[in-house]
Amino acid sequence: MTVEQFKDENGYTIDGLWYPRVTKIVGIKAKPALYKFYGEVGGYENGQAISAKSAEEGTLIHDAVEALLLGQESEVDAAIAPAIHAFKQFTKGRPIRVSPDYVERRIMHPEHRYAGTVDAVAMIDGKFGVLDIKTSQAIYRDYNLQTAAYMEALRGTFAGLETRWILRIDQESRCMTCGSTRRVKGGREKIKETRADLPCPEHEWGEMKGVIELQEFPWWQKDFEGFLGAKSLWEWENQFWLKKAGYLS
Repeated sequence: MTVEQFKDENGYTIDGLWYPRVTKIVGIKAKPALYKFYGEVGGYENGQAISAKSAEEGTLIHDAVEALLLGQESEVDAAIAPAIHAFKQFTKGRPIRVSPDYVERRIMHPEHRYAGTVDAVAMIDGKFGVLDIKTSQAIYRDYNLQTAAYMEALRGTFAGLETRWILRIDQESRCMTCGSTRRVKGGREKIKETRADLPCPEHEWGEMKGVIELQEFPWWQKDFEGFLGAKSLWEWENQFWLKKAGYLS
């Protein structure tokens, strides 16, 4: 690896200065569920292949949702149509208004020296804050570190910034016999049995339907302290390259 490769893979250059990326920093945190996933799919290489395909599907959803937030209609891939339909229905009853200049916007913190890409700055239920879009099977606590970093970086730009949300967009089908759910992501099928002790003898899956979950996390300051802790550890782990990049003395 060269210094330039390290910089490209781990950060952004903004106004001539290089900053490490928020998601790379947060990635230093141990993820027991990820290790379990690698075990379930037959090892690291298989897991990486599934994750890469899953990321592609997630990008399709991100792009379609961000276009809708900006009032734009675009052709929707059939593979993600249930999720996008569910999002449209959700926003009819709970509108999400965004600042167009801050949809998929690259931001940075000059004092703490990190950068990231915020999905949106939004107004929901009369509150103004950071909106982060996820296509995972659950809302994980790690997301709080990421969104806290965005909150701190944007405080100086938006005086009225007061909260943050995680918007999870997914899709699944349900067994018409027992109510178990089936999720297919990255080419991997995952079935969640309603009763693990008494599994359905033969599932009869209904049509794929979108799943929308919106959670608000207003108290972010302690999460930002956690992010700074992760950043210190990430810098320690990567000090060789960070010194070569001129980020650390």
